[in-house]
Amino acid sequence: MPVAACVTSDAGLILASAGLGSVPVMVRTTLSAAEARRVALAAQGFGRAPTTGSTALAPTRAVSAGLARLGVLQIDSVNVFERSHYLPLFARLGPYDKGALDRLTLTQRSPWIEYWAHEAAFVPRDDLRLFRWRMDAYRQRDTTNPLRIAGVEQTARVRTELLTLLAAEGPMPASAVEHESNVRRGPWWGWSDVKHGLEQLFRWGDVVSAGRAGFERVYALPEQVLPSGYFAAAPDRADAVRELVRRSARAVGVGTRADLADHHRLRSDDTAAAIAELQDAGELVPVSVEGWRDRAWMHVDARVPRRVEVDAVLSPFDPVVWFRPRAERLFGFHYRIEIYTPAPKRVFGYFVLPVLQDDALVGRIDLKSDRQRGVLHVRTAWHEPGARIDVERLAALLRRTAAWQGLDGVEVTDRGTAAGALGAALGVVPIG
Repeated sequence: MPVAACVTSDAGLILASAGLGSVPVMVRTTLSAAEARRVALAAQGFGRAPTTGSTALAPTRAVSAGLARLGVLQIDSVNVFERSHYLPLFARLGPYDKGALDRLTLTQRSPWIEYWAHEAAFVPRDDLRLFRWRMDAYRQRDTTNPLRIAGVEQTARVRTELLTLLAAEGPMPASAVEHESNVRRGPWWGWSDVKHGLEQLFRWGDVVSAGRAGFERVYALPEQVLPSGYFAAAPDRADAVRELVRRSARAVGVGTRADLADHHRLRSDDTAAAIAELQDAGELVPVSVEGWRDRAWMHVDARVPRRVEVDAVLSPFDPVVWFRPRAERLFGFHYRIEIYTPAPKRVFGYFVLPVLQDDALVGRIDLKSDRQRGVLHVRTAWHEPGARIDVERLAALLRRTAAWQGLDGVEVTDRGTAAGALGAALGVVPIG
C-alpha cells in the first residue's frame, strides 16, 4: 500500500503512515556507514550465506524471485570465467541451474526482454514500455545531432530493407543477414551498415529483442513478440521516470540522487523531480548517512538488518558495484575493470571480481574457467588494504563455484597478497 504521509517523530526516526487507520511504521532518518551497507545489501537480496557444504541447486522459483528482485540484469559478452549475467544470482543464491535463467531471458517468449535499461540489460517484458520515452529520445538525438546525422542517413535504405525482411521472414540475428552468402541481396548489405541499421532500429523501438541465439541478439518487429498495441499504453516521460526511480529506490535501499539516476541511466534533473514527488508521497525518506557528503534517500520499505551473512564474488556489472562512485562511498572500494588495460599495466588482473564477505568488500580475485583442463584458475588474489579475507570461507566458495561450473578443482597462481594463504586453505601449492 502506498505511504500517504510522513510526520517527524524524533531526530532519528520518522513515523510513516500508510493510510487512514493504519499503524505508523518507524523509518530511520540517520544511518551509520555500516547500516547503509547492510541496507544496500539487503535491498539487493543478500542475507544469509548459502550453506558451505551444500551442492543442491537453488529451485527455479528462487531463480525467478531473485531475478524479479534485481529488476535489471546487465549483459556483457566477456566469458573468460562466466558471462556476467549469470553471476549476480549465483552471488545471492549459490549454485543454480543456468538453464532456468536462460528460459527466463533468452527465448522469444521469455518473460524478460532486452533493452538499454542500464547498459544492455534484461528487464521484465512488461517494463519495456517504461522505456518508450527513451526510444523517442534516442531517435531525436540520432536524427538531429550533427555528429550522428551522417551515420543515420547512410543506413536509411538499409533500415527500410531490414524492416521489410523482418516482416517477411520473421525474427533473425544480424549474422543471418550480413553473412557473406547473402551478398546476392544487393550492394547495400555492407557488413557494418547492417549491424548499425539494426542497432539504430533497436534503440528507437522500431525493432525489439526476440531473445538471443548463441548469445547473439535476435531482432524482431514489435508486433512479432509483443502484444498488439503494447507501446500505445506507454506512460509519458515524467510518469515513466518516476516509476523507474521508485524501482531504483527499492533496488538500492538507500542512495544519493546520483545512485538513483545511475540505476536506469536517467538524467539528473529528471531524477530530482521524481525524487521530490516520491518524497512528497512518503515513499522516499531523506536520510543522513555517516561519511556521505551528498543527501540520500531511503525507500520506506527498506530494512536495516542487524547483520548480513554473505560469501560471494561479484561480477564487475553487479548492481552492488556497477556504479563505481557508489562502491567507493559504500565500501571504500576503488574499482576499475582492467579488461581493456594492456597486460603490462594491469594492477590486479584481467577479469577481477570483488570478494564480498558479510557487509565488506575484503579483496578481489581474477578468475578463469579453464574448461580444457577442468579447473577454476585463480590467476590473482588480493587483500584490500586494511582488510583480511577469511580464506577458509573463500576457499569453500571457490570449491562451490568450480562445481557449479562443472570443473573438477581449483588452482592458484602465486600472484597477489592473498594468493599464498588462499592456496593453503585450498590445500594446493600456488604455481609460479
